[in-house]
Parts: sequence; structure tokens; C-alpha cells
Amino acid sequence: MNQPVKTPVDVQALGKVGVLYGGRSAEREVSLMSGKGVHQALQSAGVDAHLFDTGEHSLGELAAAGFDRVFIALHGRYGEDGTLQGALELLELPYTGSGPMASSLAMDKTMTKRVWLQHGLPTPAFELLDDSSELRTVPDRLGLPLILKPPHEGSTVGITKVVGYSDMKEGYAQAARFDAAVLAEQFIAGRELTVAVLGTGRSARALPVIEIVAPGGNYDYEHKYFSDETQYFCPADLPAEVAEQVADLAVRAYRALDCAGWGRIDFMLDRGNQPWLLEANTSPGMTGHSLVPMAAKAVGMSYAELCVSILSEAACKVRSPARNP
Repeated sequence: MNQPVKTPVDVQALGKVGVLYGGRSAEREVSLMSGKGVHQALQSAGVDAHLFDTGEHSLGELAAAGFDRVFIALHGRYGEDGTLQGALELLELPYTGSGPMASSLAMDKTMTKRVWLQHGLPTPAFELLDDSSELRTVPDRLGLPLILKPPHEGSTVGITKVVGYSDMKEGYAQAARFDAAVLAEQFIAGRELTVAVLGTGRSARALPVIEIVAPGGNYDYEHKYFSDETQYFCPADLPAEVAEQVADLAVRAYRALDCAGWGRIDFMLDRGNQPWLLEANTSPGMTGHSLVPMAAKAVGMSYAELCVSILSEAACKVRSPARNP
């Protein structure tokens, strides 16, 4: 597994930096934690970093703030879904992470899976439900148990594992609270894995594979961000060839969506050691329970070094690279 190489960064050359956090999505609470952590880390490294809550301040205020670049520590809609990235392109303000198209694709779990299938990458079978009329027949096609989730949310918001026909209505209603459509997905029994990826294009490299073991196998919002009961193993205890396969698949999935800068790819590893792609995260959590900092630490990169490294690659992605600062 090729690991990212740490290179010295001139923090003074990064200029005045805005850490965009908070926002208006269902993941605001997590974003507030991520942003504060990133801000503190950047300041500790000597970066002139300032917090900017996009849920409380306007784009006009962002344009007037005089930032030379911004670190996006937003999660979910209006921060991770390409809308903000498009606005930053218009402002010609360099930003961390993926561009508008990749961010939009990755935020839409249905489109993500369609792109992966087009590239021949394995992802569980699925159906997009526009209404509740097919709730009785979906289990016949996808099998039970199955997963119901809102296709445009992250942080396991609105996700239900359905074990019987009688649970479909309630699971659908839970997901529909957050989205106009509901994604029904084949359930893969096995081990939950995730892989952080740093870099862009041919330079993209995977960090060590992490295995997540939540109480009762329920890696929900509470167990993801607040519980001390969830266990993480980094590197995951996998045969070398399986770890290599998962890492390679993560990079291929990341590149297929044209992700940039950094991200995280989530998997299920079935009982036959076949990895299945679940989703891509273009602005992963950076809290005390988050997984990208954990993977970076496993290769000797501190939280502050990780933040500076991500920030150093901030750029506008739509306009010509020659015009980037």
C-alpha cells in the first residue's frame, strides 16, 4: 500500500484562512466540532486561521472577509454537496476537497453507485423509491434484511436496517424525514471498513484500512460521534492481500468520482472477503472520534499536520489551474 509522503509546508504562504463550519444541514452539530478542531490545529501550526459559520453568515460576508483560501469543515447539504463549491468557484476563492461535480455526485448515494457500476466497481444492489407504493415488493427483489436510507444525507442520518416486511413502512418514514426519495439497498453481512484517501488524480493514495466495530453492529449517529463503546482497529486485522485489495478499490472509487484533495470511502467486507462499496465522503468528519485523523496517525501524521497538508492543496477546480493563486 503506497502511503502519502509528508512534505514541508510554508504556513505563511497559505495566507489568511477561513475555516468554514456549522452550516444548515442535519449534520451541523458534527460540523461545529470538526471546524473547531481544524481551526485549533491550524492555529497551533502557525496558520492565520479564522472560523466562519456559513449557517450564520452570508456569501457576501464570506467574499468580504479577505480569505486567501478556505478549509471546508462542513458536512451534508449546502457544504459538502457541490453548492458551496460552485459559489467558491465564482468567488475565485481556493478551497479544500473536491470540486462542484465530484461533491454533488458523492453526496448523492444513488448517482455514486451508478458511476461505480459504470466503472465496474462492486456496490450492493439498490432501488430508489419515490413513494411508498413499492414497500411490499422491494424486499422480494433485494432480500431481507435490507437498508433504507436518505440518499442525500451523511453521518448515518435517517438509516434503518429493515429485518421484516412489517418494518418497511416505519423505515421508509424515517428516511423520508430527510429526503424526497428513499434509497433501498441490499444488506451485506460482514465487517464494516473505511479507507481515507489523500491527494488528487494519479497522486491519490490510501491511508491504512480501518475496521469499525459498533455495539450490536449498530454504527448509528450516536455511536459514530459520541459513544466510547465503538471500537476502531487501524490498521484493520486483515490478510495482506485483502487489505491491499480494499485500499486499491478505495482509490479507484475515489478517482471514478473525480474526487480531489481528500476523502473517505466506506465499505462492507462480506464473509467471503469480498469488499462492497457503500458511499464516498468528500468532507469527512474531523472530530475526536473521526476516522481520517485516526488513519493519518497510523502513518505518523499528526492531526495538525493532516490539516495543514489538506489546506496546502486548496484550489479552485473549474477554472484553469494556471490562474490559481
